[in-house]
Amino acid sequence: MRTAAYVRVSTANQTVEQQRDQIRAAGYKPACVFKDNASGAAGSPRPGWDACLGWLQPGDRLVVAAVDRLGRSVHEVTSALHSLSERGVVVHSVRENVDTSTAMGKVMIGMLASVAALELELGRERRAASRSARVARGLPATCPPKLSADQQAELVKLYHGGTSVSDLAERFEVSRRSVFRYVRQAKQRLVA
Repeated sequence: MRTAAYVRVSTANQTVEQQRDQIRAAGYKPACVFKDNASGAAGSPRPGWDACLGWLQPGDRLVVAAVDRLGRSVHEVTSALHSLSERGVVVHSVRENVDTSTAMGKVMIGMLASVAALELELGRERRAASRSARVARGLPATCPPKLSADQQAELVKLYHGGTSVSDLAERFEVSRRSVFRYVRQAKQRLVA
């Protein structure tokens, strides 16, 4: 039985070393290690995963640090597990200590995928209930913006003036993501 490992991180500033260490600590010495970096969006290309699938043959073992490394959504993870199982590839997840070569391992993988799907659906229901409750109270469906319209205009002006995103985030006490969102919204208002 040949063994391969697949490691994946979702953003460019993360490393796969912790996952490699977990796999080594579990006693695996994979013949090949396939990796993907910055593959956080579901449906985005994963050349490492594609190469891994091309390398694996019936009877091989694929080791991952955690089941969620197999995909970026519940659907991707369950599809990957089903496809690998159909091909006769055994999957071992170190964190969950699940091995699909056993009947219990196959059941555990199914349960983990079901729990993940339930968690995702409950989150959607909570967000929908929160939006409905806010609308019923006469509030906007989502939380109000942290910055006033004047503050947003000032932030956008400073951004276009060359102030760094980090400085803007610190100055206005918002996340970098919020800075980009305010700039994008201002651009959309100009286009409309």
